Amino acid sequence: MWVDVVTAVHAAYASFLPAAYASLRAQTHPSWRWLVQIDGVNDSAVRTVLELTGAADDDRVLVDSNRDLTGPAITRNIAAARAEAPLLQNLDADDLLEADAIGLLVSAMRAHPAAGFAVGHARDLLPDGSLREHELSLAPGVLARGTLSDAWLNDPGNDRLPVHPAGAMWRRALVVELGGWTALHGMEDTGLLMAASAVAEGVLVDAPTLRYRKHPRQRSIRTKESKFAGGGAHISLVRQRVEILAAGPGWSGSGRGDHHRAVAHREAAADFVDRGGEAGQ
Repeated sequence: MWVDVVTAVHAAYASFLPAAYASLRAQTHPSWRWLVQIDGVNDSAVRTVLELTGAADDDRVLVDSNRDLTGPAITRNIAAARAEAPLLQNLDADDLLEADAIGLLVSAMRAHPAAGFAVGHARDLLPDGSLREHELSLAPGVLARGTLSDAWLNDPGNDRLPVHPAGAMWRRALVVELGGWTALHGMEDTGLLMAASAVAEGVLVDAPTLRYRKHPRQRSIRTKESKFAGGGAHISLVRQRVEILAAGPGWSGSGRGDHHRAVAHREAAADFVDRGGEAGQ
């Protein structure tokens, strides 16, 4: 099954791209493309790094530029709009995927066709190269609709998510139906994952799939240290949206309607091409 890996990157993070690219080349699942979307007016720093690493000459790597500074949510959404595969894998520019990450998440999505997303464990990648584990309170396997969003809604004093959203794999159809990554300050992943959980089931893989890099330039650190005054309001907005979505019908892709069959057909076609066939046969 083909996967389009989505990475939003700006010039300050260009130096992290060689490691991200190396983690993709190490994947045990071979059927991926890397959609790199450059945020910012000047894309020369990022393109230079991609050329030096050989990524610019890799047919699996597709690079495009915003030509304006728009932020990570819009940048990821532009990359998602370019995607053609039925599955999207997020990879932040400063993070790494474990070697079997895509394979494990694809297998989970294939085993649970009603799931809209799959996620594994995330380990912190510390500046000295060591890895820090995090225990999860959730059991692995199918995450029923509302499992993640209910846990978050019912703990209003704690904004920590039950799982790490940065390494999630998505059915592209669900991401599109939800409007993509949410236009929030430092909560783009949170907004999408909570909305997804409110309408669809997911899968938790009992294995590490993401190495989440901790470093001084980390955007989450800068977000906490910023003078942004709308944090409480936009957290409230996410919670209101989740409550509305949870009260409505579930994701159409998790049912047995025409949309689900169309998604299944596209995935079957992608699998056929992956095995060496030709589309349209």
